[in-house]
Amino acid sequence: MDKRPMSPMDRKALKDTLLFTLPAVVMVLIAIYIPFVMSGYYSLTEWNGISRNPQFIGLANFKTIFSSGSPEFVNALVFTFKYSILFIILSNVIALALAVALTRKFRLANFLRGMFFLPYIMSMTIVGFIWKFIFTQGFEKLYELTGWGVWNLSWLGDGRLAFFSLVLVGTWQSLGFYIVLYIAGLQAIPTEVLEAASIDGANGSQRFFKVVLPLLGPSITTCMFMSLTNSLKVFDIILALTKGGPGGATYSATLDIYREAFQNNNYGLGSAKAIVFFVIVLILTQVVLKVFESREVKQ
Repeated sequence: MDKRPMSPMDRKALKDTLLFTLPAVVMVLIAIYIPFVMSGYYSLTEWNGISRNPQFIGLANFKTIFSSGSPEFVNALVFTFKYSILFIILSNVIALALAVALTRKFRLANFLRGMFFLPYIMSMTIVGFIWKFIFTQGFEKLYELTGWGVWNLSWLGDGRLAFFSLVLVGTWQSLGFYIVLYIAGLQAIPTEVLEAASIDGANGSQRFFKVVLPLLGPSITTCMFMSLTNSLKVFDIILALTKGGPGGATYSATLDIYREAFQNNNYGLGSAKAIVFFVIVLILTQVVLKVFESREVKQ
């Protein structure tokens, strides 16, 4: 092991590196780690967010969550998991199909890629208000023009339809991001492999399912992970479209935590719910990563 003293140039480089990274480290500490530790402390207290001295009550908040004292949080978790399953399936299947189509050479390919990606760079709150206008006044006009009953349904006023409306809007908004990831994965597949499969007599569907799809393993893993995390933390689209209604049918876990802490002024129980949800998300994401990484085909 080289134990020679550092040269003045090496010391200066190390000092510059520390100085450049220090602001980022401080910001991450302030924005993420310190609030997380404080949330862990407040989860053990009864606090309304105003009083100076939170009352320490131990694990009472967690007992409330895991007993029958918090049915709203359980219902919110069920809604979140149902939303996540449907969102993950739709966003990945549709994005992969569109990515395959957009990798073909035709005149409007680049234009369509940009159009699909455009909603992703928009604020989710703005997207929610746009679709709220579409679901109300837009569909009303379509019903007047066509007379089709599907446009006259209460897409945001009925609990079941509101659920599918949220999935539709969430999928539409994030589709461009997953398309880009899948296009990158498709373009990274060696053409020699596809040519060899064609020479061996594989038709188009056989090449896709037996050659392309296995080689897309890293892209699929990334998209599955991102769609899982994005769906589990769904919040702003619900706040903009339904505000948890009708009758609390579209309350997600994050929206329930927000309501408990900032509307009910019960920061202790809200923090406890956030800790429980954090553990659930951590376990789910690790399981998904392990499962899909184990199935990847090394190129």
